[in-house]
Amino acid sequence: MMYAIVDIETTGGHASAHGITEVAIIIHSGTAIVNRFETLINPCVSIPVYIQALTGITNSMVQNSPVFGSVAAQIFELLKGCTFVAHNVNFDYSFMRHNLLAAGFDLQCPKLCTVRLGRKIFPGLPSYSLGKFCRQMGIDNEQRHRAMGDAYATAQLFSMMLQNDKDDHITKSLKLKSTDSALPPNLPQQHINNLPDVPGVYYFHDNIGKIIYVGKAKNLKKRVKSHFTNNRIDLQKQEFLKNIYQVTHQTCGTELIAFILETVEIKRIWPKYNRAQKHYEHTYGLYHFEDQRGYMRLAIDKWSKHSKPLYTCNSLLEGYMLLNKLIEGFDLCPKLCFVQKNDQPCLRNKTKPCACQNTETILRYNSRVNKATSHLREVLSTFAICDKGRNDNEYSYILIENGEFYGMGYMSHNTGGHDLEAIKSHLVPYPGNGYIKSLVANYAVSNPDRKIEFKRLGQ
Repeated sequence: MMYAIVDIETTGGHASAHGITEVAIIIHSGTAIVNRFETLINPCVSIPVYIQALTGITNSMVQNSPVFGSVAAQIFELLKGCTFVAHNVNFDYSFMRHNLLAAGFDLQCPKLCTVRLGRKIFPGLPSYSLGKFCRQMGIDNEQRHRAMGDAYATAQLFSMMLQNDKDDHITKSLKLKSTDSALPPNLPQQHINNLPDVPGVYYFHDNIGKIIYVGKAKNLKKRVKSHFTNNRIDLQKQEFLKNIYQVTHQTCGTELIAFILETVEIKRIWPKYNRAQKHYEHTYGLYHFEDQRGYMRLAIDKWSKHSKPLYTCNSLLEGYMLLNKLIEGFDLCPKLCFVQKNDQPCLRNKTKPCACQNTETILRYNSRVNKATSHLREVLSTFAICDKGRNDNEYSYILIENGEFYGMGYMSHNTGGHDLEAIKSHLVPYPGNGYIKSLVANYAVSNPDRKIEFKRLGQ
């Protein structure tokens, strides 16, 4: 088997927006180096000053060098039929494949990562970054951050790996079903192997243990592996892979619970790489109070954890739509409900006495407000979703109480599952939002056999 040990220097960290400035390829037969190739590349963009300082490659050095397309055929001939080897292989491979495709060549070859192999063949070292790894193994690299210097150092490391691979990690990594080469360089394969094939929520951690991504899954192992099955060239994917050092998880009884827990955890942790649900929600509530004159008032206002609204919603529009229905249905004053905010008499006052003008008694007006709030409580149902648990000895429960998400948890089969207070005693309360309420409501409609309804408040 022939190995192509590759190192490149670039103008930045991802292939979709940056160019290659230098390429070095060492062809290794498995026992010795048999060929070498190196060239500076004109990236056709200015090299950032900090990268010039790091690599020593300046704009003037590459000004008269070939563009990648003019040497693409030669590079492709060297790489095809070989196993692509690099230190953090997905970085180098993404650049080479992207630039070769742009030149009309489709690079498809197996990959080996000397970071991942190093952790397996020489376990327990303090660091596997190229510079520190080489020093620990007694390899001198006088051309650090230059393509041939780093490629030759990697070739020496790879030769030592070939000689010391007593457990055949290299062959195992090259098997067709092996996902090892696709994994982030710092993520142990065992973390993937330990994942169960059940619903749950998973967490990616960085080098200091901080959670940088939260996801949900119907099948934890399959979903986590899917993050690494493509090698996108954009900055987010490349940075994401580089920063994953650990995977942890929580198993869930159902995919619905995993959906809800993911939402809760994203709001709680605010992970760096989550995007879809990572936004601030301005939650509002429908409140009622008695004013100085004794009239009961309804109002939409921002929700706070110290308040107790009659109902919560995630937008002013939703709140005012509900309030207008109550005004219309129970003949309430739009001014006392803060819907009509001008100085004109309210529309109701034109045809009948109204509280806003002190022409209607407190008792008469408040009775209609009380009817409106009672109606609202009645239509806000209380129900639970009873479904599969995390094992055969328990059920999972999700509770909606008076129209609001209360929480979720698990109960054994031996515990009474149709008593509201008994269920609540086994649940973990969680903050809710419109998205969670919608998930649970839609699931209840689609799965009526799993819905347990309780008496509405006041019945």
